[in-house]
Amino acid sequence: MGIIIKAMETDSEKKGKAYVHWKSWHESYENIVSKDYLNKLTLEKCEEWAFQWPENTYVALDGDKVVGFVCYFGKGKDAPGVGEINAIYVLSDYYGTGVSKKLMDVGLEHLKDYHTKELWVLKDNSRAISFYKKYGFKEDGTQKEIKSLGATEIRMVK
Repeated sequence: MGIIIKAMETDSEKKGKAYVHWKSWHESYENIVSKDYLNKLTLEKCEEWAFQWPENTYVALDGDKVVGFVCYFGKGKDAPGVGEINAIYVLSDYYGTGVSKKLMDVGLEHLKDYHTKELWVLKDNSRAISFYKKYGFKEDGTQKEIKSLGATEIRMVK
């Protein structure tokens, strides 16, 4: 498997990122978030977001197929010195292949100048929490109820 990690640039890559976003939520969160939210999370909505916010996004390509992505940003004036991994998703067919690790490495490399890195994860997403702990992220006790999801997110910091 020749996975390439690169900045998301083309319309095809944005559409691929949108598909991974949509598919990942429907594969991974079916028993974690409300069915109503998942029913409203359409591929078209994910495409809209991919085209609206393309910056700071890297995609994992297997040939021409987008199989994962990572998004990151600095918190700016709200929290100087804090960078956030905003999203990291990989198609389930690529679990355990190292794609998630490659994406996380790229995201963290772009956040290397921030003294604190953070991310938010669904409290019941034990697979993701275990993955983040391998990178040194720890739960800091902060959580927020996301009513639209019918779920709780927790913050992890490094």
